Amino acid sequence: MSVIQLGLVDMTGELDPVAVEGAATALNLQVMRDLPQFWNVQATVRYLPNAKRLPAGVWPVQLVKSLPPGEGGFHLDKHNQPYAKVIAAPGDDSWTIDASHEAIEMLVDPSGNRMQSSISIEIVGDKVQDATGQFNYLVEACDPCEANDYGYTINGVVVSDFITPHFYDPMVTQGTRYSFAGKVTAPRQILPGGYISFVDLETDQWQQILFVDPSKPPQLVTLGPATGKSLREWIDNEMTKTKSHLKQEHAIRNRAAKLAKRDHDRRSRLEKIASQRARAYAQ
Repeated sequence: MSVIQLGLVDMTGELDPVAVEGAATALNLQVMRDLPQFWNVQATVRYLPNAKRLPAGVWPVQLVKSLPPGEGGFHLDKHNQPYAKVIAAPGDDSWTIDASHEAIEMLVDPSGNRMQSSISIEIVGDKVQDATGQFNYLVEACDPCEANDYGYTINGVVVSDFITPHFYDPMVTQGTRYSFAGKVTAPRQILPGGYISFVDLETDQWQQILFVDPSKPPQLVTLGPATGKSLREWIDNEMTKTKSHLKQEHAIRNRAAKLAKRDHDRRSRLEKIASQRARAYAQ
């Protein structure tokens, strides 16, 4: 197997080159030391100092200023050339987790079409548990544990945890690692902030179980029949819509809470004024 070369490149022109180079070193150690323990991947990561000169054959992980609403990063391929884009800004180091996330998923599934059959899951109450039947899962190595809280540190740089192939095992086995850092403790477990995508074989529909808002229970979303060359690209497009909708819902709830507080404060002021006037009249 040939060694895949990834390049971390700052397209914003605003990040500290030393920090970007340090992140590339940490990602290189992750994909050379940690990832091959569980996934059949041989790769390296290096820092690319010149955003205008990308070496031929290198899969770029581009640090950019903005992406569509709801997206922190994604990976696609163009003319069979995989690439990733990740939002990064000075003063916010969380982009290293997103860069690690996209680099790992790009290496595990470059075309965005890798599927794995396993036991189906369902939502019961506010928990996700195994069901009867089978799903075909889209293999996205970081989605179930993608929240920043579950990352781990390499050379002072926080990188993403990732699932192992045992994530699709039929049952829990003692001593088995379901994610590299051990944050996922059972097959098909979705941690708060994560999600999973699959085809329900009975309905032949793409579905997702989303736990992207930890303040709310997991929810099942039906996306419809998948189309297009890259399933990952199609899923990303649908996730953008879903995350944008969740963001709008969150904004509406915040606005309603602010209006309710303002109304409460106004009533309190009026009641206080009325009480003061009543005391004045009584005197």
